[in-house]
Amino acid sequence: QVQLVESGGGLVQAGESLRLSCAVSGSISTINAMGWYRQAPGKERELIAAISKDGSTLYADSVKGRFTISGDTAKLTLYLQMNSLKPEDTAMYYCAARRGEVIDVWGKGTLVIVSS
Repeated sequence: QVQLVESGGGLVQAGESLRLSCAVSGSISTINAMGWYRQAPGKERELIAAISKDGSTLYADSVKGRFTISGDTAKLTLYLQMNSLKPEDTAMYYCAARRGEVIDVWGKGTLVIVSS
């Protein structure tokens, strides 16, 4: 099994930065990709950034150029550096892992609120 625990959320003002962390434990060798999703009130959960085992990354257009996904294998931690935050970035942010063809492991989320 794989366990994911997010941290780093909080309340910030527009234009500020936050770094989210996702601690990974368990059978990590089974993971072939990881990502960050977010869900704003009244909206569906959306993928905003992902990183594969070979280090390739992808980003949603809404965060491209402002957010950076990275991983520290020694610390078994996935990060999401979020810069130039906007009120529309307010959401619950979830860490997720893919072990086969689909995402099948989720963290419980960390809340980010960006005030204008």
